[in-house]
Order: sequence, then structure tokens, then C-alpha cells
Amino acid sequence: MDQPIYLDYNATTPIDPVVAEAMQPCLGPLFGNPSSPHLYGVAAKKAVEAGREQVAAMLGCLPGEIVFTSGGTEANNTAIKGVAEAYVELGRHIITSAIEHPATLEPCEYLAGKGYEVTVLPVDEYGLVHPEQVEAAIRDDTILVTIMHANNEVGTIQPIREIAAIAHAHGALMHTDAAQTPGKLPVHVDELDVDLLSVAGHKLYAPKGVGALYVREGVRLTKFMHGATHEQNRRASTENLMGIVGLGAACHLITTNLGEYAAHMGAMRERLRAGLQGALADTRVNGHPTLYLPNTLSIGFRGLDATDILVELVDSVAASAGAACHTDQVTVSAVLQAMQVPFEYARGTLRLSVGRHTTPEEIDRAVEAIVGVVQGLRGQA
Repeated sequence: MDQPIYLDYNATTPIDPVVAEAMQPCLGPLFGNPSSPHLYGVAAKKAVEAGREQVAAMLGCLPGEIVFTSGGTEANNTAIKGVAEAYVELGRHIITSAIEHPATLEPCEYLAGKGYEVTVLPVDEYGLVHPEQVEAAIRDDTILVTIMHANNEVGTIQPIREIAAIAHAHGALMHTDAAQTPGKLPVHVDELDVDLLSVAGHKLYAPKGVGALYVREGVRLTKFMHGATHEQNRRASTENLMGIVGLGAACHLITTNLGEYAAHMGAMRERLRAGLQGALADTRVNGHPTLYLPNTLSIGFRGLDATDILVELVDSVAASAGAACHTDQVTVSAVLQAMQVPFEYARGTLRLSVGRHTTPEEIDRAVEAIVGVVQGLRGQA
């Protein structure tokens, strides 16, 4: 039986074959501990530093500004909690937004329970944080502004550079969760003007369990993991050699092929949108009309439950829902709620995200399957 067409790349990506090949030596001869002084350790250390250079090249920063983590969640936690503790003498106020990933919102909630004050900014109907909202919320005791680069559900791209300028004008640091953007958009720390930036390996065709945090030179962070002096004494733990090698290879692919990747995904996303909206009435595309990730389509089908659609698609299309149907209620995602998407569309919203290997044939088959299910649930088949 054919496998379902995979349209959930924002949840995770497969490991690129080039990345898998680069990781192969870590299953054999490249097994040393990077902290060991002998030849096996030296070879492993060189591989770690090569990976660091590849990540830094993608982000346009110094290799020494890259700290390897276990993923995007740890990178966010390290940035947010680390800044809060290191700069507490300057203030206890943090600004974030209502559409952040839980890996940002939960550390902020944790800090709120420790005596910090967190301002959660609203977004407009397109999921956009407006810089003037940041300007109105920022205070003399604000130490950190953390706003994601692009939203994982609806794809809206935030004006990070403009927000960072406001943060810096008031003496605050700027962090962005960039888990969704490498490989889809240019992600250069100087152009974004950020002080900290989080990367998740499994969102960019590297393995799960590895990520990176960019920390601008001179920014202080309290140590997140204790036990030794790995990662410039910022994170203890023997390095995830295979993951780091894979992350480096994946970043190198992005550095050399970003334009091709973005163009292909944009074409596939538009083919998908046009096919669905051309065949079905009462649909709504969620997110900004122009500032969106090239691979992301959040689309609501009026009057239906997303869970029901996905159940019917289980053998044909793999995607995510913007709402969850429980025994007696439908829970709409916090992102769609913050955007005030009408309930009749929000309850039937699917997140369809394409990848660099998605084909036109797959898109056409997915459109046929989704249209058939929606029409069937509406009694139009």
C-alpha cells in the first residue's frame, strides 16, 4: 500500500540523504569523545568544530557564538532563563507574544512564578506582532524581548529587525525562536539584529535531538547544564557528535541551496492552495497574505472539524490540525484564538506544510484526497 503523502514538514523533516551520509562515520571510526586528548578524541573534536563552523556560516556569525543544544526547546529555555538570571540586577520584565511556541511561553510562565513580570503581546488578524506594540510595552526594567521569527502554524513572518531595534534602544536583549525559518528564508543574525537565536535540527533535515543557540559575543547567560566545561562552559555534557555532524551538514546544504529550496516549496504551496480553493467553497487561508513561510498553508474548511478530516485522510495525507475535537468540545489552537479566526473556520483548520522533496504529483494527489474528504463530510460527494 502506498504511504500517505507527507505534508507535515513543520512538525519534523526527514533526514536529508546528504546529511545521513555525513553522519555515517559516527557509527564507525568517528566514535571518540571530543574531550579526549588522543587521536580518536582529536578527530571527534575536529568534527564538532567543523559542524560549528557550518552552522555559523548559515547564520552569518562567529563559530564561537554557537552553542550546541539538544534541540530548539533547550535553546529557547537556555536563552530565556539564562538572560533572566544573568541580568536580574537590571530588571525582571520580559516581553513575548501570544503566538509563541510552548518552548517559549512555558519558560516565560516559569519565570513569572519566580517573580518576573511577563507581558504577552496580542497579534492582529494575520498573526503579526506590530513594532509599535513592543514600543508601548517596553520599560526601563525590560531585559528581554523574545518573538519568534515565523509562526509554526500559520507561517506569518515577524518584523524581527524592527522589534530588535526597539529592544536595543531601551537596553533590552532580543531573542528569536527561528526553528521554522532556516532553509525557507535567509536567517542572518546581523540582518535580524538579534542577540540570541534558536535553531532546531529536526526542522531543517538534520536529526532529532540536536539544536543550536546563537549567543552574540558579550551576552551573558547563566549556565543551563552543569557538570563540566563543554561548549565554552555554557552547557555541560559530552557533545552529541552524530547530531552535530548532521546539523552542520544540513546547514551547509541550506547555505548553498536556499534559493532553490525556497522557490520549490513556494511553488508547491501555491499549487496546493490553488487546488484546494479552486475546488472548494467556504475556505479560509490563515496568516499574513504576503509575509509567510513559502512552505506553510493554514487553511480552514467552514463548518467541519479538523479531527474528522484527518481521520478520513489517515491513509492518504499526513498533516496537522489547528483544532482538537474532544468528547464534548472542540479546542482551537492558541494561535488561531489569538488571531481571532472565526470559530466556524478555526475548528476545521489544517496545517499543510510542504518540503524540499515534495513533488507536483504528490500535491495533486493530496488535493484530490482532501477535496474528496471535505465534500464527503459536507454531504456533497
